Amino acid sequence: MPGPDPAHRVVGRLALHPVCPLQAGAGAGVVFGAARVALQNRRGFGRAGGFLLEPRWAPHPQHDGVPRITFTRDGRYLALAERRDCKDYVSILVCSDWQLLRHFDTDTQDLAGIEWAPNGCVLAAWDSCLEYKILLYSLDGRLLSTFCAYEWSLGIKSVAWSPSSQFLAVGSYDGKVRILNHVTWKMITEFGHPATINNPKIVVYKEAEKSPPLVLGRLAFPPPRAAAGPLSSTESEYEVASVPVSLQTLKPAADRANPRIGIGALAFSPDNCFLATRSDSVPTAVWIWDIQKLRLLAVLEQLSAVRCFQWDPRQARLAICTGGGKVYLWSPAGCVSVQVPGEGDFQVLSVCWHLSGDSLALLSKDHFCLCFLETEQGVGTAFGQRGDHM
Repeated sequence: MPGPDPAHRVVGRLALHPVCPLQAGAGAGVVFGAARVALQNRRGFGRAGGFLLEPRWAPHPQHDGVPRITFTRDGRYLALAERRDCKDYVSILVCSDWQLLRHFDTDTQDLAGIEWAPNGCVLAAWDSCLEYKILLYSLDGRLLSTFCAYEWSLGIKSVAWSPSSQFLAVGSYDGKVRILNHVTWKMITEFGHPATINNPKIVVYKEAEKSPPLVLGRLAFPPPRAAAGPLSSTESEYEVASVPVSLQTLKPAADRANPRIGIGALAFSPDNCFLATRSDSVPTAVWIWDIQKLRLLAVLEQLSAVRCFQWDPRQARLAICTGGGKVYLWSPAGCVSVQVPGEGDFQVLSVCWHLSGDSLALLSKDHFCLCFLETEQGVGTAFGQRGDHM
């Protein structure tokens, strides 16, 4: 009996089109197999089915083999990074009929990622960590600019566009974030991440964990399941620390590949006013930058390493998780630590906002929890009783 056809392998990934239905009247997705990319019509294989392109797989193990692919926000165009004959290419397709619009090679040694600007006019492509290089291409494949901050050292680690497409934040292994402008594509400022905060204008929030007060007459033995775990039996709150403040740093292992240094995550707020960053050498801290004044505004130091953070899509409100039983919210008015209700220990590994900003999905290893935030209209919240203000 013949073996399986290598062209029909188990589906590994699925990328959804951001706008559904499409102009053609049917939604679509991009299915990733082991060696090909298929454009799939949701009504069946039809004219959109079939293997089309050779994807460019990410060289860094932390990317988990995800191919370099990105849709424009309006869903009109798809960009896919490819690797052919030891050279990097980018293909741009029109999503209405899946016709190839442009196909061009990139001046990279080992293309690591691509990302459309929110307005869909500029495509950013950056090289692997071995070379600091980020290239900006127009929709028709013209090279607009190339930016290189330094040479002969580990380069780019993370990239993020501002929602207005005016700024491009580039995080690198040297622990700095460089902000490029959309007019000249030159750097307008850079943000460092020092281990000591000395500026009194910077607000440093430190998470402090404490046991709940003991109330006589309300003891229960054995304890309820919701309070049985170590993460559920304690509460935490933020305290404003006095400067100077020394943050906990992590010394990377010199004998291991992919050192835990550099800017591992960064994201702009939806109003373009703030930028949140995380330095992997200071894993317990989240840095909040004021983009209008180009300065550090606040630092949140957690008790555990930060796993994930994401901005509310409607306002400047940041949700943070550290792998414990709490979720943390920051806004310009302050920040709060909230215990996740429920039975057992719910370890929050990832967070995801609803597009309306009214609810939040918290994900653990094998469960998820939907939380509804309280509003001024008095809508109840899954975080606590009615009347508890976030």
